[in-house]
Amino acid sequence: MDEAMVCAALAALADGPRHTAREALEVVPNEAGLYAVHGDLSAVEALAVGAADRPLYVGKAERSLVGRDLRTHFATGRTGSSTLRRTLAALLREPLGLRAVPRNPARPDGSANYSLESSGDERLTEWMHARLRLSVWVRPDGVVLDEVETAMLDALRPPLNLAKMGSLGDRRVKAARAAMAEEARAWREA
Repeated sequence: MDEAMVCAALAALADGPRHTAREALEVVPNEAGLYAVHGDLSAVEALAVGAADRPLYVGKAERSLVGRDLRTHFATGRTGSSTLRRTLAALLREPLGLRAVPRNPARPDGSANYSLESSGDERLTEWMHARLRLSVWVRPDGVVLDEVETAMLDALRPPLNLAKMGSLGDRRVKAARAAMAEEARAWREA
């Protein structure tokens, strides 16, 4: 892997422009790349995950940064499809009054992936829009995103990432997500 490319990705994700979800709709390209989600001081304190000077989460969008970030991670109704949203929901369960439900209440499947009841999903989206910012790096032609993503995870150590983090995956995050998954499995329509 080209060291200059890794440095460029690191600079873009760690120190590049950070956009609100609304701003990002206008400036983030509809291309493949990597993204980093940053929190303000209030977010870092609420999540109890470290310092505001590093990204909270880093991920890859194989097809579209707009589709993965803005239409999945930052969109109401998409918690069941977003690892980031499920992690945030688990950590903000009490302060936001969130309740886990199956991804598809009509056909609960008992999986570890859960969604939120609709008003809670809206509260999570509002919290994210108010406190999180997005930085991106667009993949140059011929670059394997998975390799660059792994290098970024090694360099940045984002506290909300669980995959590829080995023993660095936060046990508290895993426990909070497991509790939400259990709540969704026990869910019964009121």
